[in-house]
Amino acid sequence: MTEPIDYTAVFQAFPGPAALLSPQLVYLDANEEFLRTWGHTRAQIIGRPLCDDIAGLPDELTARVLRNVETSLRRVAETGGRETMALQRYSAVDPRRPGRREERYVSVVNVPVLGPDGRVVLLLHRVEEVTEFIRAREVALSLQEAMLPGLRPVGRHPVAVRYLPAVDALNVCGDWYDVVDRSGDGIAVAVGDVVGHGLRAAGVMGELRSALSAATRVLDGPAQALEVLGLHARSIDGAENTTVASTFIDWSARTITYSNAGHPPPALRRPGGAVEFLDRVTDPPLGASPEHTDRCQATVPFTEGTVLVLYTDGLIERRHEDIDTGLARLAGSLTRYGTADPEVLADALLADLAPAGGLTDDTALVVVRL
Repeated sequence: MTEPIDYTAVFQAFPGPAALLSPQLVYLDANEEFLRTWGHTRAQIIGRPLCDDIAGLPDELTARVLRNVETSLRRVAETGGRETMALQRYSAVDPRRPGRREERYVSVVNVPVLGPDGRVVLLLHRVEEVTEFIRAREVALSLQEAMLPGLRPVGRHPVAVRYLPAVDALNVCGDWYDVVDRSGDGIAVAVGDVVGHGLRAAGVMGELRSALSAATRVLDGPAQALEVLGLHARSIDGAENTTVASTFIDWSARTITYSNAGHPPPALRRPGGAVEFLDRVTDPPLGASPEHTDRCQATVPFTEGTVLVLYTDGLIERRHEDIDTGLARLAGSLTRYGTADPEVLADALLADLAPAGGLTDDTALVVVRL
C-alpha cells in the first residue's frame, strides 16, 4: 500500500514562502522559507493576527504592502475566490550596505481552503520574491528602447509608432518596429517578434531589426529583404521562428508591396471604412524551415486617405480565443476610428483592444496615413 502523504512535511518543504491563516487572519502555520524571508521565528508569528505585523514597521511603504495583503486576504475569506495580487513593492535592509534600505518586489497569491460544507476554513498565503526579475526586466526594457528607432520624418505622410510592454510579465519580449526612408518616393515599414523573453530576446531583436533595416535600403522588395534576413537569422542563436511583416510603400505608384514571415497580417483601412488584411502571401517564420526557400510578395493599390496598420500579436491574440476573433476586433476598431490622426488612432486602438487588466503580451504598433 502507498504510504500516507505527510502534508505538513510537504508544506515545510515548499520552496517558496507560504503561510496558513484562519479566516480571521490569525497565523496558524508558516514554512521555514516564510520565516526566513520575513525575519520571524515560529514563536513570534504563530497565533498572532496579521494586523500585528503592520504596527511599528520601519517605513510606510512596507506597511502599505501589508495593508494591501490584509485587504486581499479578507476578500478571499469573504468570497471564497483565489486572488493574485499586483506586484508589491516594499522596503528591506540592503545586505550589501548595512544600515541602508532598498526597494524590493514580491508576487503574492492568496488561496482559500474550503471545508466539507464549502466554507473557507483556511487561507493559504504564498509570497514569491521577484526583485531580480524586475531588475532584469528594467535593464531589458532600457536595452529594447535604446534599440528601437526614434520616429524620423517621412515627408507629408504622418506615421505613429507605439511599443508597450505587457503589464504583468516579468520579462520583456522581442517585439520591434522599423520605419525606413527608401531612395525615391517611398518608405518601408516592418514589425517583428522574436521568440523568447528577457535580455537575450532583446539582443536578438536589435540584431535582426538592424539587419532588416539595412537590407530594406538596398534591395528591391520586401521578399528579398526577408530572404536576406532569414539567411542572417540562421547564424544567430535565438533567432529561429522569429516572425516579421515587411511592407514597401511607393507613394508615386500608390502601391504597397508586402511579404510576411509567419506574422499576423497588416491591416489596410480604406477611406470608406472597409478593412482588408494583407494575407495573400504568408511564408514560414525565419529559420523555421530546414532549407532556405524563396519568399513571396504581393502588391495592392491604395488611394489617398487609406490607413496601413502593422502590429505584433499582443494587440490581437488572447488566451482561449481564436485569432480570427482578434482580427475581427481590430477591423471593427479601425472602421470606427480610422479617420483620426495616426497619433490619435494609435492610442484609440490600444485603448479599444487592450483587455480590462491590460495587455498580456508586449505589443508593437505602427500606423501610417497614406
